[in-house]
Amino acid sequence: MVKWLRKSKSAMVILTIIRIWLGYLWAMDGFGKISGGFSAKGFVGMAIKNPVMTPEKTQAFGWYTDFLRDLVMPHISLFSTLVAWGELLVGLGLIFGTLTTAAAFFGMMMNFFYLMAGTVSVNPMYIFWEIFILVAGFNAGKIGLDRWVIPFLREKLPFLKKLVE
Repeated sequence: MVKWLRKSKSAMVILTIIRIWLGYLWAMDGFGKISGGFSAKGFVGMAIKNPVMTPEKTQAFGWYTDFLRDLVMPHISLFSTLVAWGELLVGLGLIFGTLTTAAAFFGMMMNFFYLMAGTVSVNPMYIFWEIFILVAGFNAGKIGLDRWVIPFLREKLPFLKKLVE
C-alpha cells in the first residue's frame, strides 16, 4: 500500500482530490477565523477548566493543560492569530500542492492539539486523510506546485537531496 501511495499515478490523482478537498475545509475554517474576529480565549478557557480525563479521573494531558494555562492564555491574542493563519496556510498549501507534506503535518499537529484540548469534531477524520498524504510524500503534491517547488528546494538546500521521494 505504501509503495502504491508513493509511486502510483492513480494514487496521485486520488490524493490530489483528497488533498484539495481537505485543503478547502482547512482554508475555509482559517478564512472564517481571520475575517470574523476570532478569539481562542473561550476555547482555551474551557480546555483549562474541563481538561480531558482518563478513566481513573486524572488529567490525561496535564502537561498540555499547564501549557494552555501558563503560556497560551497570557498570550491569547498571539495564539488566536497563529491558529487562524495556521489553518488558512495549511489549507492553501494543500489546495495548491505547495509543501504538501509540511502542510499535512502541521494540520495534523493542530488536529492533535484540538483533541488534547477535548474537542473531537472533525479532527479524527482530518487526521485520517492527513496520514495518507504524509505517507504518500512527494506523490501527494505532484499534481500541484510541489512538482516544481520540491526539486528547486532540493537543488538549493543540499540536505534535502538525501530525502526519499
